[in-house]
Amino acid sequence: MISEKDAQRVAEDFLQESRTPGEPELAIDWAEVKVREGILIAPYNSSDFLRSRDPGEQLLDCWPILVDLSTGQARFGDLSERSFWKDA
Repeated sequence: MISEKDAQRVAEDFLQESRTPGEPELAIDWAEVKVREGILIAPYNSSDFLRSRDPGEQLLDCWPILVDLSTGQARFGDLSERSFWKDA
């Protein structure tokens, strides 16, 4: 079992490790992070969007990072789980 704080670090590391060359700077939207059923749900987007909230800066298809608090494992959510992280 890991703490929420540790899960936040796992999510941040996972996001940065997933970046590819040429991809814009990405950041977690910390104000929107939630925990539901033992899963930390960490939405993210471009750093520019999170600073400005200008829809023109928003990246599409940014499925949230899901961190299992019981195992510490992180992964991106997928479309089939949308209701889980959307309703949280």
